[in-house]
Amino acid sequence: MTVRELFLGMPQAFQADKAAGENLVFQFHITGEEAGDWQVIIAEGQCRVAEGVHPQPTVTLTLKDQDWLDLATGKLSGMKAVMTGRLKIKGNIMAAQKLNTLFTLAEAGVST
Repeated sequence: MTVRELFLGMPQAFQADKAAGENLVFQFHITGEEAGDWQVIIAEGQCRVAEGVHPQPTVTLTLKDQDWLDLATGKLSGMKAVMTGRLKIKGNIMAAQKLNTLFTLAEAGVST
C-alpha cells in the first residue's frame, strides 16, 4: 500500500456514527519517499480527503511515510510514535487522539 492509497481509502474507513458534532481538520505532513501534504476534513458527519495544506487545521501531524503506514495499520502505536519522536503533533492534541475512534483503517481493508 502507498501513502496515497491509504489517504484515498480513509473515507471508506470513516466511522460517521462516531463523528457526531465533530468539525476537525487533520493536516498530515508526510516526509520520505512518498512525501506530501494531505488534509482529512471531518464535517457534518462526513469525511473528505484532499492533497495540499489547509489554511486552518485543527491539528498537524508530521511523520515519515512508512511510520504513517505502520501507524494506520496498527504496526506502530501512536503513543510509541510520539514518545520516540517519529510523530510530531502541533495544535489540538486531543483531536489527534480521535483518529483511532473515527477510522478503522486496518479493519476496512485499507491495510497491507
